[in-house]
Amino acid sequence: MGIRTRRAHKHSRTHIVGFGLAGAVGFVALLIVAACLSMGGVVFGWLEDLPDYTSADSYAVAEPTRIYDASGNEIATYYLQQRRSVDLDQVSPYVLKGTVDTEDKRFYQHSGVDPQGILRAVVGQITGKSGQGGGSSITQQLVRNTILSDEQFEMSLKRKVREAYIAIQMEKMYTKDQILNMYVNTIYYGNSAYGIEAASITYFNKHASELTLAEAATLVGLPNSPTIYDPFRNPENCVSRRNLVLDRMLEAGDITQEEHDAAQAEELVLNPGELTEASGSYPFFTDYVRELLLENFSSDTIMQGGLKVYTTLDPDYQAAAEAAADKYVSAAGNDDVSAALVCIDNSTGYIKAMVGGQHYGTDLEGAQVNLATSKFQAGSSFKTFTLLAALNEGMSPTVILNCNSPMKIGSTWNVQNIDNHQYGYITLDRATQVSSNTGYAQLIDTIGVDKLITMCKLVGIDSTIDPYGTATLGTSSVSPLEMAEGYSTIANNGEHRDTVAIVKIENRNGSVIYKHEDAPEQVVDSAVAQDTREVLENVVSYGTGSTVLSMLNINQPVGGKTGTTESYDNLWFCGFSPQVTTVVRFGRRDGTNKTAYYQGSHATTSNTAQPIWATFMNSILAGKKREEFPQADHTASYKSNSSWTFAETSSSYNNGYYSSSSYSNSNYSNSNSDNGDYSE
Repeated sequence: MGIRTRRAHKHSRTHIVGFGLAGAVGFVALLIVAACLSMGGVVFGWLEDLPDYTSADSYAVAEPTRIYDASGNEIATYYLQQRRSVDLDQVSPYVLKGTVDTEDKRFYQHSGVDPQGILRAVVGQITGKSGQGGGSSITQQLVRNTILSDEQFEMSLKRKVREAYIAIQMEKMYTKDQILNMYVNTIYYGNSAYGIEAASITYFNKHASELTLAEAATLVGLPNSPTIYDPFRNPENCVSRRNLVLDRMLEAGDITQEEHDAAQAEELVLNPGELTEASGSYPFFTDYVRELLLENFSSDTIMQGGLKVYTTLDPDYQAAAEAAADKYVSAAGNDDVSAALVCIDNSTGYIKAMVGGQHYGTDLEGAQVNLATSKFQAGSSFKTFTLLAALNEGMSPTVILNCNSPMKIGSTWNVQNIDNHQYGYITLDRATQVSSNTGYAQLIDTIGVDKLITMCKLVGIDSTIDPYGTATLGTSSVSPLEMAEGYSTIANNGEHRDTVAIVKIENRNGSVIYKHEDAPEQVVDSAVAQDTREVLENVVSYGTGSTVLSMLNINQPVGGKTGTTESYDNLWFCGFSPQVTTVVRFGRRDGTNKTAYYQGSHATTSNTAQPIWATFMNSILAGKKREEFPQADHTASYKSNSSWTFAETSSSYNNGYYSSSSYSNSNYSNSNSDNGDYSE
């Protein structure tokens, strides 16, 4: 996917052939000077080691990489130089005429080197009248600023000869207008503005096509000495130079006397503007995109290669995500908390929205860390992958577990439910609804943590999962983005897609150098994934996700799972509809394992993650026609419940209870129900 950049040290053996008449005269003049200095054949040696001037990339200048959202809006740029290349029809004619009249009035007559210009410059130096311009043509200046940029500050005859030779060759490859176009996009106008478009915005906050005569003359005069004629610091010098440009335009017949006089009479009125900031409109997302680009491109290419990067971000989804997160973070009454949100399209894996926090760019420690891609303990929201692994091993959601508390698993693991709730003997389905820690501790003890680790890799959890039973309770650190990928696999009936942020990349010439290709993979049996998804639907309908159910006003089926870590420092809700999967994490913005407070009390998913999730989903799915989750073309086949042995569950509860392919969320959602008192 690499993009060709300027190759300043690639050599090309050349010979002096095929000069145009006018160019030849100028070039010969330089050779005569060299001969007079007794350099003879040395001159020809200077031309045997030139950069590859035949490639268009050799004349390419630093150009920012531009990032676009899914609607085609530019949302960020990455650049070393503030530069925006434009075509000639996007530049005021006053700029083009003034540039030629001031820098190289015989530009359209010579063939790259202007003998008259050289002579005029020499006379000017001798007489002290240097106001008539330098001896270098526009083409020579372009060569010096691009292909010979490494040599541009060498005050030597060798550089002049090399520059002149390439300028003459360049005029055979490009039209005059093409060369002029490259020139106005290349030249430095001061104050970090490279190219006429950047200069127009920097000084007048308008496009180059909109410049008035006086404004155009002001900018045309700057490249001669951007510091001396800086309109911000030296306005009088700038006006004097502007008026000289107007004099030359009048002399060339490109403006009338009336236009000339009116423009010179104008005061210098600046209206400073700024190009799109590098961080952009959605800094957490665009920083993430930059990280992805760095996996395949050099930093130089990203910062000056002129790439166009088209992303998946939906501006409407993003606005809804930021509004939902901001609402509840602001209501918390606590500056130490933040919310992260990731939403992905189930059918494509596209990241539709990413909220990495609410404090980008502030001075608080950790404020610029993207919380959407940072890793935290997931708490009980991680139980979902143990559930999926268990069903994949042939365990029915109807199997019975002792979910009382506390409980000792093995010789060392002491585990209890949140607030030490006693849930009694209930189905695995119900144990998931109430998020029983003791039930899931027995579950992981029975199937083995290796099955959980394997399942996590299959569904897109790439973080390292600790090889201990406690992993089922979400003690390993994972990111909201990973959790979204994993939950989306379940919503898709076991079909996995990597999350996608970039759909297409074009190089500076408009050629597509990368295009995302959809590559879903069935990683879990569809019927097993469907049964897992239906258990998660029950979590919302009958369990810890009840806040989501009470707040939703959309006609869509949903499922999900809450997660609360031991210190109430991470509050999660991971859920999905047929269209999208959305994950919300609320907690300490500094990432420490200290309690997160909401309005004076420790935060819960019911007053943070769940309402953020529901508010966002209500916004993006409002008025959408109801869709249904995909249906497997077969039912899952499970082992007899009596074949499973659990550390603290009497086998009598599962003896004779056989379920080979009969699980239904409607039949088993409340079987062997507990006392109804449960938490997250």
